[in-house]
This record gives sequence, structure tokens and C-alpha cells, in this order.
Amino acid sequence: MKKYILGFFAVAVISSCVSQQERAMRSADKNFILKAANENFAKKKWKNALALYDRLTNLVAGTDDFPNVGFNTAYANYYDKNYKLAGHQFKNFAVNFSKDPRAEEASYMSALCYYEGSMDYNLDQSTTETAINELQEFLNNYPNSERSKNIGQLIDELSYKLEFKAYENARQYFKMGDYKAANVALDNVLEDFPSTKLRPKIYDYIMKSRYELATKSIYDLKDERIESALSYTKMVEKELPNTEYSKTAVDLRGKLEKEKQNFAVVKKQTEARIAAMTEKQKREAEKLAAKNKTDQQIKDQISNEKKAMQIQRDSAALQTPPPAATFKIQR
Repeated sequence: MKKYILGFFAVAVISSCVSQQERAMRSADKNFILKAANENFAKKKWKNALALYDRLTNLVAGTDDFPNVGFNTAYANYYDKNYKLAGHQFKNFAVNFSKDPRAEEASYMSALCYYEGSMDYNLDQSTTETAINELQEFLNNYPNSERSKNIGQLIDELSYKLEFKAYENARQYFKMGDYKAANVALDNVLEDFPSTKLRPKIYDYIMKSRYELATKSIYDLKDERIESALSYTKMVEKELPNTEYSKTAVDLRGKLEKEKQNFAVVKKQTEARIAAMTEKQKREAEKLAAKNKTDQQIKDQISNEKKAMQIQRDSAALQTPPPAATFKIQR
């Protein structure tokens, strides 16, 4: 019997809560709706509270309740993990009620909402960039606030996410075998994030990219790329002594020195072949030029002989007198 009574009591309580929510949703009484909304907020029933606060927006506009409704709505959305909307609402509160004692808190929560809404590194990072800007703005506006103490840590965390995304994007070029693009992209990461914690790994991939470029290079660029790769291994060894990266640098430098020696032999042989071929082409060109010259001389001689014969014919024609005149007797 006791079990039935408890069950009935539980159902009655639930029915009462549901009916109150339903009555508040249908009611036009501002005070009743506000009371129900605040009770839901206190009980952490965020969705129910939000549904009622949404109804109150127009009802409390211009009244003393308006700031409280806006502030609670922002928090309800925050706890309901609607971070983008909550951030927008907190920011509006901080701007529109700048004299309110809660303005600083709202400004901080706005930045925190963007921080919470930051996507994983492999997704769009526009929210991350916005969060960094919002956190920095709060730090600028409230440098002495207790809430500012962890701002630097949050900014570092978000910045690292941007660094890691850029690093991963650059590393994909290396994985695909596009070593030239990898080298450029990794250099850009160092330029964009000069204090990055990923510097050792980036050095390592740039060094390996230059090694691959050198060993797989076309003939005309091989010398230059071998020297570039060798120089980078020395830099890595100097910058990261007694690390796995410096060991890799020493290993790759040894391979590059052998590659340089082998290429020097190939280069010497190639230059010898090119010189021999050039000499052969020169001789053939000279023979052809001599032949063309002889042919031209023959043509010129024939042409001159023809001209001389024509001159003789023309001269003979001038020197030969015309035949004597003959007269015919008319009949």
C-alpha cells in the first residue's frame, strides 16, 4: 500500500510540474510566466526555462525585469550548450547594460561561450579565432579582473589548436609526397606562429622534405637542393642538440653526403658526354657549313658563267649591222 501511495505522489508531483509549464506556456500573465521560468532555471530545467523566457522577451521589454530575463536566458543557453547563441546574448547584455554590475561577468561569459564552442582542430576554426579575439578583448577591458587570471591559458590553448591545424594541413603534403609544397607550408607555419610548441616537429618534417627533394630532384636543381638539405640538417643539429631530431639530422646528412658524391660522378660523366656531343655537333656543323659553302660557290660560278654568256650574246647583237635595205619595184 505504501508503494502505491509513493507512486501516486510522484505522479501527482510530475503532473503538477507539467501542468504548471503548460499553464505558463498558455498564459498571458507576465508575472506567472516569469515565476515559472525562474523556477525552471533554479531547478536547471534549461529547455523549459528557455521556452518561457522566449515568451517573456516582448512582455518584459522596457521593464526592470528585462535585464534579468536576458541574463538568465544567456546562462540557460550556455548550460544547454547552445554556446554560439549564449555568447551572442551575453555580449548584447554587456553592451546594452554596461552599467549593470553583471556587465563584466557577461563579457567574460561571452568570451567563454566562444571558447566552449571552438570546434575540433580538423574542423572550421572561425569560432576559435573569434574566441581568441573575445578573450583578448576581455583582457584589455578588465586587466585587473579576477576572471582575467586564466585568460592567457585559454588563449594559449586556442592558439595551439590553430597551430596544430596548420601543422597537420602542412604535414598532409608530406604524406602525399608533395615535398616542395610541404616545405613551403611548414615554413609558413613557423612564420605565422613563431612561438609554436611544434617547432621541433616542424623542423623535422622540413628537414625530411628537403632530403626527399634533394634525392628525387631533377638534374638541374639537384646540386642546389642537396646543399639546402645539408645546411638544414646542420641547423637542426645545432638548434635541437641531443634529441631524436639531431640524430635524424646526422643520419640524413651522411646519406646526403653520399648522394652528393654520387651526383658529382654522374655530373662529371654527364658533362663529358655533353662536351663530346657538343664537339661532335660542332664538327658536323663545320662540315655542313663547308659543304654549303662549296655548293654555294658552285651555284655562284654557274650563275656567273650564265651572266657572262648573256653579256656576250648581248654584245654580239649590238655589233652585228642590220642587213642591207632592199627595195621592191611596184608593179
